[in-house]
Amino acid sequence: MDDTFRRGPLLLLSGRANRPLAAEIGERIGKSPDGATIKDFADGEIFVRIDRNARGRDVFIVQPTTAPADNMMELLLLIDAAKRASAARVTAVVPYFGYARQDRKDQPRVAIGAKLAANLIVAAGADRVVSIDFHQHQIQGFFDIPVDHLYAAPVLTQYFRGLGLDDPVIVAPDVGSAKMARGFAKRLGGTFAIIDKRRPSANVAEVLNVVGEVEGKDCLLADDMVDTAGTLSNAVYALKERGARKVYACATHAVFSGTAVERLSEAPLEEMVVTNTIHLPEGRRFDNLKVLSIADLLAKAIDHIHSNESVSQLFEIPQDG
Repeated sequence: MDDTFRRGPLLLLSGRANRPLAAEIGERIGKSPDGATIKDFADGEIFVRIDRNARGRDVFIVQPTTAPADNMMELLLLIDAAKRASAARVTAVVPYFGYARQDRKDQPRVAIGAKLAANLIVAAGADRVVSIDFHQHQIQGFFDIPVDHLYAAPVLTQYFRGLGLDDPVIVAPDVGSAKMARGFAKRLGGTFAIIDKRRPSANVAEVLNVVGEVEGKDCLLADDMVDTAGTLSNAVYALKERGARKVYACATHAVFSGTAVERLSEAPLEEMVVTNTIHLPEGRRFDNLKVLSIADLLAKAIDHIHSNESVSQLFEIPQDG
């Protein structure tokens, strides 16, 4: 690649979805993310203007695409503004990629929202995407541009190693999270168990059985996201009923919709550990919630991408069980 492009100055920008995370990233790479004006018109339309010179620059835009859909629109407008300002390259840093659960036609006449969201980001003009813990790994293939798919597992497992869990059992709340849980079990030197459940309808889960030995042990439920917390809270009660000594839970993305906060605060959990891919205001936090920062992870990724160094060799990648 051309040397002048590689050495083009880095411009860090942020949408409004998670400004505290963008500020942390900025502190680590020595760049302020406060370079854009974003406001809402009276009719709800979003106005975006980049206030710094973007011509020939390597632009990184930090914006998770959590609900509402305005966050996705804001990301698209920022990308478009950067391209129209003659940026040399635009990288969308999307810590949490929304619509990821709509990744296939599992019933007739439904949209594949994850593919549509990927198409929109590419159509807006992004040259590259950085994200953390897609709901399904194949979502990388929905993009027609390079994707750097990072993992929060090293951050989460480092925290739990520090707790010194006694003979831990890493529990997958469902089949979909089994691969992630097995990776945690390897890192923490623990055994593996899985919750056998069925889902009678969307956002409603029913625990059927716990496969694995959990009696008298410290259990860690590991998943990529917590939405309504129905699956997770049911799993916590099921483990306690089967004699688990202590139950911890962790997830990369704290979506926390509906009554999730109430469910988790009432469940017999020692601690709920999440990362800050999604901004959680004080009103959506509770006593046994621990939020870990993934700013270092993203800052290193941005630094390596900007200098055209390998990203895949920099981070630990989960191994199959």
